[in-house]
Amino acid sequence: METDDALDGAPTADTAARVRGVISAAGVSQREFARRVVMDPSKLSRSLSGTRRFTAAELARIADEGRVDAGWLLGTRPREKATEPSTGVEGGRPLQIVRETVRLIAEHGFHAVRVADIARACATSSAAIHYHFPGRAELLEAAVRWCMDEDTARRAARLAEADDAAAELRQLIALQTPRTAQQRRQWAVWLDLWAEAARSTAVGRLHSEYYRQWRETVADVVRRGAGQGVFRAGLDPQAAALTLTALIDGLATHVLSVGGPSSAAAADAMHAALTAHVTDTILAP
Repeated sequence: METDDALDGAPTADTAARVRGVISAAGVSQREFARRVVMDPSKLSRSLSGTRRFTAAELARIADEGRVDAGWLLGTRPREKATEPSTGVEGGRPLQIVRETVRLIAEHGFHAVRVADIARACATSSAAIHYHFPGRAELLEAAVRWCMDEDTARRAARLAEADDAAAELRQLIALQTPRTAQQRRQWAVWLDLWAEAARSTAVGRLHSEYYRQWRETVADVVRRGAGQGVFRAGLDPQAAALTLTALIDGLATHVLSVGGPSSAAAADAMHAALTAHVTDTILAP
């Protein structure tokens, strides 16, 4: 299996134009394409504008998503297009790698996950993992970013279904209550990242920034609710958001510490406590 260094040559000015073509053919926004290739949207933007060079691993992921030859993106080989995804897995190899990494983090902890474990879960080699993600640190950061992007997308979809801010808040509470296996897995990753945030590592800083955005989402809902008259007059949106998100964190930690059949009852109790808090302190009387 090729390693990351197997992509001969360096990205040229034409590379950005070819990547733009791949994004255009995908029919999605630049931000959505960045999400699909598990790349920081700002890095994609800078690379397209010429102020930053794509890495070989990023081009490998872009080629996988666009089903084009990575060498063509670099300008070293003629354009080739696969008729079928080469990996046979949904979303292509990079997303399979990232999804399995998230699952392993949730099950075993952030620092226990090795590249060899991820390769085994994907039924491939460590060299194949490094082709798309050169280092463990980059892979773990990509996994965290993907997990956060997925959470943001689910949240946006739920909020779009709500009729008013009160309904939006109910949707957010439902999303944050760890009832399903997917929700519990997501929370297991979040809890593991708190320690990283406390140590101010690169991944920890990413988590802190995401959490700041999450609190601002709640504050925006509170702000809208006050304007709609469904929330109490005179509420401080930032203070209300801080209190509610802190309550969510504490209760979710308790739910995850309860195993077996009791976990469902703990999730119900969490939801009831959050609903009571919103009724007593946020909803208009």
